[in-house]
Amino acid sequence: MSGRLMTAGRRVALGLADQIVTMPLLRWTWRGHTDNAYAGDLPDFRPADREAVREMMSGRYLLASKLFETGGASPFAIDVDHPDWWNNLHSFSWLRHFRDVRDPGERLFARTLVLDWIGREGQFEADSWTLTLTAQRVLNWLRHLTLVLDGATPDQTRTIQRSLSTQVQSLRVRGALAADAVEALFAALGLLGAELCNIGDVPDIDGHVARLDALLAQQLDGDGLHLSRNPKLQLSLLVELASLRRAVGRHGSPAMSELTNRIDRMHEALDALTLSSGEPVYFNGCGQVPHDVLVAVQANGPSASRRSRLLGGYGIIRAGESVVVGDSGLRPPAGFDTEAHDGGLAFEFAHGSELIVGSCGPAPSDMLESRDLFRQAVAHSSATIDAEGAAQVRAGRPPSPRPMTLETAEHMLIMSSAGYAPRFGAEVERRLTLLSEGTTLVGQDRIVATGEPHGLLALRFHLAPGIKVRRTTGEGIARLVLPNGAVWSFLWEGAQFREEDSVRQSAYLGFHRTRQLVLETSVGPDTEIAWIFTLEQE
Repeated sequence: MSGRLMTAGRRVALGLADQIVTMPLLRWTWRGHTDNAYAGDLPDFRPADREAVREMMSGRYLLASKLFETGGASPFAIDVDHPDWWNNLHSFSWLRHFRDVRDPGERLFARTLVLDWIGREGQFEADSWTLTLTAQRVLNWLRHLTLVLDGATPDQTRTIQRSLSTQVQSLRVRGALAADAVEALFAALGLLGAELCNIGDVPDIDGHVARLDALLAQQLDGDGLHLSRNPKLQLSLLVELASLRRAVGRHGSPAMSELTNRIDRMHEALDALTLSSGEPVYFNGCGQVPHDVLVAVQANGPSASRRSRLLGGYGIIRAGESVVVGDSGLRPPAGFDTEAHDGGLAFEFAHGSELIVGSCGPAPSDMLESRDLFRQAVAHSSATIDAEGAAQVRAGRPPSPRPMTLETAEHMLIMSSAGYAPRFGAEVERRLTLLSEGTTLVGQDRIVATGEPHGLLALRFHLAPGIKVRRTTGEGIARLVLPNGAVWSFLWEGAQFREEDSVRQSAYLGFHRTRQLVLETSVGPDTEIAWIFTLEQE
C-alpha cells in the first residue's frame, strides 16, 4: 500500500510541476532562439497515398478511419468530437502523403497547413501539446521539413523553424516532469529525432540514445512487449523507433547496439500478436490499426518467427495456416493499465487471411460513454460466470492469473482463471488445441470447484465481420460461411446454444455489427463444455 501511495504522491507532485512550467509567465523559457536549426533528415518508411492529398485539398480528411468534410475551412478550425481523428490531425502523420508530390500547389498546401497550425495552436494548449502528440508532430515535421520549406519565404521559414524549436524545448522541459511513463518515452523519442536533425549545435546523439534505451528497458518485459500489453501502443512506438533506428545508423553511434536489440525484440513481440489475417489481436485497448502502416513496420523488422510461444501473458498457438492467441488476463502494472480490459481466458482465431473468432475491441473514441462496457469480459470471446469476468472484483486489484501452459507438440494452450472463487466457489480452466494442420480448433472449458460452485457459465464467440451463421432446426451444429466462401462447422456439447448480435472494430470496415455464438449451462462441480470449430473440406 505504501508503494502505491508513494507512486500517487509522485504523480501529483510531477503534475503540479508541469502546471507551473506551462504557465504563461514561464513559457518564454521554451522559445527557440536559433532560426534554421533543423534539417529534415529523418527517414519515413510508411506508404504514401497521392489520392489522400487530393482528398485533403478538396476538404475531405479521412483520418483514423473517420471522414470529415471541412467545406473549405481549415481542419484545425472545425469542432470534431472524435479524439482519434483529432489526434491524427494534430500529430501530422498524414504529412507523409505529400512526400512524393512534385506539384508546387500541393507543396504549398502542405506548408499552408503547417503554418495554419502554428497560427492557431502555436501557443501552448493542454490538448494539442501533450508530450506524446508534440513528439509525434516534431518527428513528422522533421521527416518532411525539406518538403514544407521548399518554396517558403524567409519569414515563413523562420516561423516554422521557431515553432519547431519551441516544441523541442517543451519536450526537454516537460519530459523530465512527466508523470506518465509513456509520455516520458515519447518525449525521449522526439528529442532524439530533434538531435539527429540539429544543425545549429554539436549533437549529443549517444546521450539521447542511452536515455531512450533506459526508458524502454523500464517499460518492456523480457520478450520485448510493452508493459501495457497493448499491441496498438507497441505499433505506435515502433513507427517512431524504426525511423530513428535508420537515422542513427547513419551516424554509427556505438550506443545503438543494445537499443537495436531491444527494437528487434519489440518487432518479434508485435509479430507474435498479429494474426494470419493481418490484424493484431484486439486486447487491452488495441482496436483498428492502419494496416498499411503495420505492414510497413513489420517489413522494417527481423524476419517473423512463426512459432508457438508464451509472451507477456499471452499464449500463441500456430499450426498450418491457423493462429490462436489466448489472453491469461494478466493485469498491466499500475501506471500502464489505463487501457486494461478484462480479457482473461479470451482468445482470437484466424485461418489464412480470414479472422474467424475475435473480440469487440475498445469502444470507438467518439463513444466514451461506452468505454467501460467494451472493457468487460462479455466483449471478448471468453468465459464468464453470471456475465462477470474473473477480473471484475468488488474492490481492490484483481488477483494475478495462474501461469499458462503451452504444450507445443500438441498445439495446446491451457489457461486458468483467478478471481471467481470468492464469488462463485469455482474457477474456470480453458484448453485450446489446434488439430489437423490447423483446420480444427478444439476447446474444453471445465469448472474447477474451490467450494460450492454456483452461477451460470457462459462462453461467447464473437465472430468476424461478414460471417453468416446457418443452422438447421434440430441439429446440434451451426455452419459459419466466411466472406471468402469457406464453411466452418461449429459443434458443442454440455450447454445450450443461442446466437446474438455483436460488434467489432475492423481495420477495414470500421465499426460494424457482427454475430456471436453463446453457450450456457449451470455451474456445478463436474460442469464441462466441449466445442469445436472445423473447416468443411470440399
